[in-house]
Amino acid sequence: MGKVVLEMRDIVKRFPGVLALNGVSLKVYEGEAMALLGENGAGKSTLMKCLTGVYQRDEGSILYNGREIAYTNARQAQDDGIAIIHQELNLIPRMKVYENIFLGREVKKKGGALDKKYMYEKSAELLREIRINISPNALISSLSIAQQQMVEIAKALLMDAKVIVMDEPTDALPDEEVESLFNIIRELKKKNKGIVYISHRLNEIFEICDRATILRDGQFIAEKLVSELDQPSLISMMVGRTLDQQFPYEPMPLGDVVLSVKGLTNNLVRDISFEVRSGEVLGIIGLVGAGRTELAQTIYGLHEWTEGEILLKGKPIHPANPNQAIRHGIYYMTEDRKRNGLVLIMDVRKNISLSALDKITTFGKVDVKKERAICADFIEKINVKTPSQNQRVRNLSGGNQQKVVLSKALMTEPDVLILDEPTRGIDVGAKKEIYLLINQLKERGKAVIMISSEMPEILGMSDRVLVLHEGRCKGELSREEATQEKIMEKILS
Repeated sequence: MGKVVLEMRDIVKRFPGVLALNGVSLKVYEGEAMALLGENGAGKSTLMKCLTGVYQRDEGSILYNGREIAYTNARQAQDDGIAIIHQELNLIPRMKVYENIFLGREVKKKGGALDKKYMYEKSAELLREIRINISPNALISSLSIAQQQMVEIAKALLMDAKVIVMDEPTDALPDEEVESLFNIIRELKKKNKGIVYISHRLNEIFEICDRATILRDGQFIAEKLVSELDQPSLISMMVGRTLDQQFPYEPMPLGDVVLSVKGLTNNLVRDISFEVRSGEVLGIIGLVGAGRTELAQTIYGLHEWTEGEILLKGKPIHPANPNQAIRHGIYYMTEDRKRNGLVLIMDVRKNISLSALDKITTFGKVDVKKERAICADFIEKINVKTPSQNQRVRNLSGGNQQKVVLSKALMTEPDVLILDEPTRGIDVGAKKEIYLLINQLKERGKAVIMISSEMPEILGMSDRVLVLHEGRCKGELSREEATQEKIMEKILS
């Protein structure tokens, strides 16, 4: 066991009317990765903000390398060797790698000019340390998300960080790049760095973390060696109950064919054919680059197609844009809720009603009373946890943001709902709520297409599975036939 490099003891943080943290403790050990786990709203982000001086704690103490600290801003924490790599990376796309690494810490020559040679060479040295082959002269905009994360890690090494906090580091990474990140974390542990690893992907915890600290409702629940845990016990501690059925699949009587796609072809997908019926979930799976999202966006009118046809309830349609798709009865729920699904600075009510203003508008004027009533109904039915309709969406947890996106979709009253990565970046409790909502959609006779990179999710919730690879359909499997092995056989055939 490494020595304790950071210890947070009995941290309390109050906001008006809310006790966000109630006696929370955390230890970070040298040369180890500590998983910080809990549902959305458990207090993970608040705890890290108390650590780095973004928030001031109301009670408790923080010891770093044996001395008590109380930062008043994040820069002080960075200068002292505590770095946070946020889910939204803090890099400037039009600047070079070495310029980003030294941003705010530029080295100058005696005459005052920037010492670009030194910064370039030092950046190259830092990148070599983590075994990443990136040119310090490369523009950030030319790098993959995984490579950009490596630049953030190089910035942390420049600051000689002893503790590195990684917030959902794999959320935007394709599977093949996750292992590259894990290799970097292993290298950092060898250098005796203490890692705080925040993730909703529990399988990653068992692969890369040594210990886990679990929070629930702003309270410390436990610190455990990962070797002492399994996924059911971990989930039980996080949510305060057992999730006996992680994927609450319910078969429904299938109705008529709602959507039929025949030979759909463009420069993104080729000769794709499938049908989806009322009361059915069609899961779409494939490796990165398979064309899953591109297929959905083509159906939704975001990409033109050159061959094939789309039939909705037996009638041919050719939506040229999302507005036309929505009018036909098709809604696509984007995989990137923050960038494309929500207007974060707007409140919950306006976000829900945004896609269906025609339903609440008379002579060009929004009927606010009607809008409030409809949104209140969605908030209750879908269990959106928000203080009020007037709460800004950016202040909600990831799971509740996803429910707002789903409410926005359902307000259009679609016949076909395409869900692209519907549970990405949300915790296990919120995931189950989304699955239960999918069951409700099936019960109401909706045709649901679910795209996911999580194979257990596809297997757990789908009635049929469509397998894509490199823009082509490689086969279809019934629920009874579908296994991970058979899906991979289809992909590789």
